[in-house]
Amino acid sequence: MTKSTFEYLKLQLNGSADAKIQPLKKSNEQIYLIYMKSLCDGDKIQQLLVKPFFEMHATEEYSYYLQSLADFKEFKDNDGALQDIFHGAVAVFLPEQVIILDLKLQTNKEVLDASVETTIHGPQKALSENLEVNLNLIRQRYHSSTLITEFMGEIGYKSKVQLALLYDESLIKKEVLDEIRKKIKELDKAVIQTAGQLLRNFTKRKTLFPTYLITERPDRIAYNLALGKFVIVLQGTPFVLIGPAVFYDFLSSMEDLYMPFWIAKFLVMIRYIGLFISTLLPAVYVGVTSYNPELFRIQLALTIAGSRATVPFPSYLEVLFMLLMMELLVEASIRLPKAIGPTATTVGGLILGTAATEAGLVSSIMIIIVSAVAISNFVIPINEMGFAMRNVKYVLLFLASISGLIGVVVGLIGLVFFLVNINSLGEPYLKLFYSEQTRKRQV
Repeated sequence: MTKSTFEYLKLQLNGSADAKIQPLKKSNEQIYLIYMKSLCDGDKIQQLLVKPFFEMHATEEYSYYLQSLADFKEFKDNDGALQDIFHGAVAVFLPEQVIILDLKLQTNKEVLDASVETTIHGPQKALSENLEVNLNLIRQRYHSSTLITEFMGEIGYKSKVQLALLYDESLIKKEVLDEIRKKIKELDKAVIQTAGQLLRNFTKRKTLFPTYLITERPDRIAYNLALGKFVIVLQGTPFVLIGPAVFYDFLSSMEDLYMPFWIAKFLVMIRYIGLFISTLLPAVYVGVTSYNPELFRIQLALTIAGSRATVPFPSYLEVLFMLLMMELLVEASIRLPKAIGPTATTVGGLILGTAATEAGLVSSIMIIIVSAVAISNFVIPINEMGFAMRNVKYVLLFLASISGLIGVVVGLIGLVFFLVNINSLGEPYLKLFYSEQTRKRQV
């Protein structure tokens, strides 16, 4: 039984770089320890298993000692032992016996709450800046023998940052795996420290839209692994890179999985509405007020005309001025200390809006439009997509200023054509879901 169990576990763990088969030998006695380095406490292994083995005279005495420990678990079968290992246990192979000890690594001290992708329901913990801790957090949420960890060496010939590639070998497409391995091996940069730098280097075509997902949430990582995607983890950063990623991935939040079905669909719909408002509203306002005011009802047209009576600029300059002020406020809120950032930018925005309206530089309805755009832009869950749509907004605004609503329509058609031609490692960017069948099983 001992030999067959050993061979079974060795076969199942083959390919996982964080799997450890550790032999212990003294005189004519030899035992083996099998465990996951990312899940087990190395200090406990040394103190409770390795040191006592060399201090005790007989294997039988060592066996009685192990069974007396509080972390002792009864060995049931091969599959049970494998699952125990993936939950942070150590399998100790004695000559005639297999003993399971739960020596899970506790990582709470290094793990903080998510600060970028916050949710009301669901897990609140984020990744840390320690590679081993991050692998531990991921494996705690994805207990599968098909989860493979590959240490791809160090990247950046100056920074020399350790990189790990994770994927479910039973779900990932071989061509996707081969392509990402090739991209990693072709990296030739002096310093690479973050997932964002990997994103830039993996995207040879200078596209505005992200084709890889950056996240700090272990639950999002586990969910995407179950969809057949890969995850790249770097030492020294709490963010990982996930791919391939399609457009829908950037509009979905992990909270969608924790809410009732119709509430989740309603929230997704709200995000898409916010996406269209933040992208189209400034351009539509300029197009209608400058070229097609007859599209408004007479009362609304007169109200807008009255509010703009004292404004000395054409509508596109008015919109551009306020949008740029909003961008400056957003940047200021990021750079200022957290204690005063929100207060300073809120007060600054109120003072700026009130003063600009009273001075006649912008109309009162313009303040409403800019506020709606600012709020709508922040309903997009993933920052990289939010930044991309902020840039698209200015392109549509330019087209509206020279061609009115026709320019907006042409811009939207061009945007759709552009998105259709984007792919993420061979996956169409506008595909609704990356893996429909796998997603149905998960949801």
